[in-house]
Amino acid sequence: MTGIEANRGVPPAYRTEVMVDASVEAVWRVVADVTRTSEWSHECHRVTWLRGATAAAPGARFRGHNRSGRLRWSRVCEIVALEAPCLISWRTIATPLFPDSTVWSIALEPVGTGTRVVQTYRTGDPPRWFSWIVGKLVPAHLDRKGALADDLRRIGTIAACDRHGTVTRR
Repeated sequence: MTGIEANRGVPPAYRTEVMVDASVEAVWRVVADVTRTSEWSHECHRVTWLRGATAAAPGARFRGHNRSGRLRWSRVCEIVALEAPCLISWRTIATPLFPDSTVWSIALEPVGTGTRVVQTYRTGDPPRWFSWIVGKLVPAHLDRKGALADDLRRIGTIAACDRHGTVTRR
């Protein structure tokens, strides 16, 4: 990454996809249960439901607890779309400390006996300083291609293990 790219801060949008050897239904069981995110995410290590929510549904909120290097933070998120077994989307809730609101989506498409898993994110219009600071504090966010693709591959592995009754907790 060049110095110019680093000065731009965190990319405002990204898309990655992988093919996994598991059915859409098996993958859906992993991604639709956001409390399982810690099993596959390189960054989110715990998720808790908020306001009495117990499952993904539009409007349901949860808190994601994240870490990257020494930095730890949490974000409140809200499910904004749920189309079983094909799509789940959530957005981070903007706060004075975190003025961005990012929409994350995971879409599933059957391909033969496997599944194409597509993850996207799009950040709203945060202040320019915020993206730059996040890039400095969390340099891993400047180029997440490999980490996000690895996350999706882990989803596939977990879904395949679940299908065979193998325990997958990390």
